[in-house]
Amino acid sequence: MQPISAVAIFFLFWFLCLFMVLPFGVRTDREMGVEPKPGHAESAPHQFRALRIVIRTTILATIFFALFYANYSYGWIGSDFLDFLKPESMRNAG
Repeated sequence: MQPISAVAIFFLFWFLCLFMVLPFGVRTDREMGVEPKPGHAESAPHQFRALRIVIRTTILATIFFALFYANYSYGWIGSDFLDFLKPESMRNAG
């Protein structure tokens, strides 16, 4: 795999993981026992901790990318694994 391809795939995993990580640990003002400020949405987080989200996202994306790269290198799951998608007549032909 070319390095630029690896970087691009890592960032795809990173942004996927970002949307997976965002909802975890969020507490609203009401859950924290504080009255929301006028104009703020009820669902807005009490404190937005961007650095914590970036760190969690990077760790999770690194794990997923490592599994992806290991599969790419060792071929654990390939196109033969997805053989159930082919019609029955094509499975026996090849």
